[in-house]
Amino acid sequence: MTDNSSDNTEKHSPYILPALLTVGAVLGFTIGGIWGEHWISGDWPIFTGFLKLVGDVFMNMLKMVVLPLIVCSMIVGMASMGEQKKVGRTFGLTFAYYFLTTFLSVLLGLILVSTIQPGIGAGMEGMREAPVKEALSWYDALFNMIRGLFPSNLFEAAADGKIIGLLVFSLIFGGVVVKLGERGKQVIQLADTINEALMVLVRWIIWGAPVGVMGLVANRVGQAGGGAAVWEELARLASYFGTVLLGLSIHGLIVLPILLMVLTKRNPLTQLAHFAEPLLTAFSTASSAATLPITIQSAEENAKLSPKTSRFVLPLGATINMDGTALYEAVAAVFIAQAYGMDLSGMQLVIVLLTATLAAVGAAAIPQAGLVTMVMVLAAVNVPIEGIGLLLSVDWLLDRFRTTLNVWGDSIGAAIIDSKTGNGLRSK
Repeated sequence: MTDNSSDNTEKHSPYILPALLTVGAVLGFTIGGIWGEHWISGDWPIFTGFLKLVGDVFMNMLKMVVLPLIVCSMIVGMASMGEQKKVGRTFGLTFAYYFLTTFLSVLLGLILVSTIQPGIGAGMEGMREAPVKEALSWYDALFNMIRGLFPSNLFEAAADGKIIGLLVFSLIFGGVVVKLGERGKQVIQLADTINEALMVLVRWIIWGAPVGVMGLVANRVGQAGGGAAVWEELARLASYFGTVLLGLSIHGLIVLPILLMVLTKRNPLTQLAHFAEPLLTAFSTASSAATLPITIQSAEENAKLSPKTSRFVLPLGATINMDGTALYEAVAAVFIAQAYGMDLSGMQLVIVLLTATLAAVGAAAIPQAGLVTMVMVLAAVNVPIEGIGLLLSVDWLLDRFRTTLNVWGDSIGAAIIDSKTGNGLRSK
């Protein structure tokens, strides 16, 4: 396996791309905020259409490398682990970290929403029809998630954003290839070569990211009606929005950095600088999966994590580690209950804690997937599902913040697992 993919990379300041991405996002907000009415009226079709095209092309280019990257990364990751004992240890630590941080994020969200009570007195006017009309019981949702681990058609499942099935297949296939011995090495070498080629392609795509980010953000703000419309909805749901944002901030800026410092002795600010590009991309795309190629690149080239770790842990994280989504679903469920005047019991809050954790794992790594899985949480405690309509106007913006936290949690998890499994950091 090659371990020097970054050696031939063109060197540049680690701050150039984050700065350009920030400029692109600010321009997008400005353009969409000032001329948002033209998205609604449709009287500037070439202008709005061009910005949408720019954003869509960037998003599609990221998505097109995700699936082959996951397959090849898992095969190479399994092969690089070597003996079965090391694979088991890496699996165990990875899932322990992901479950612990997801559980902590939900617990934090429940504490905040129960203390602040943003749903008390929330107006029901303007509520729109929810996207899902029929609820699944919690056990049916659980069974469906397990079925999703083993899709009958991998390509169809992956196209629908159900990447976890492809991930499971890739892990099993990688393990089988390793068992083939000498014959399997040919497959591993091919996967490794494809992996390296994909990472080069990712580097090329990243340089177009600032323009793509501008198009994505401008189009989304414009579709929301412009800056005035966005601020109006934020003011109406300020307490709810602030509660979610506070929870995401505490988890992302306090809980996760403490884990990083205690378990790896790494500086969280340095970690943040290393992963500035994927974090800004996550905010712009609202998709952990689309951000995955950039996250892997930053882990190996900036943070100097071993490819053995990054190409094994990060694809798993982009699929099942959803701290931001889990916290949001817990806060949203209790908020809706409060808005309807429902007083959830202690046992019901425990059920929300468990189902939000489970639902987050089952959420696809695509924009606003949390809205769909939240149905499972609401149904578990008999909260009206149509209450989701209360949140639709600001969910697109919160989705960007929680996706950013998801990717931040993945990056910290990769550093912790790299340190604890003996894969080793190539440099500090």
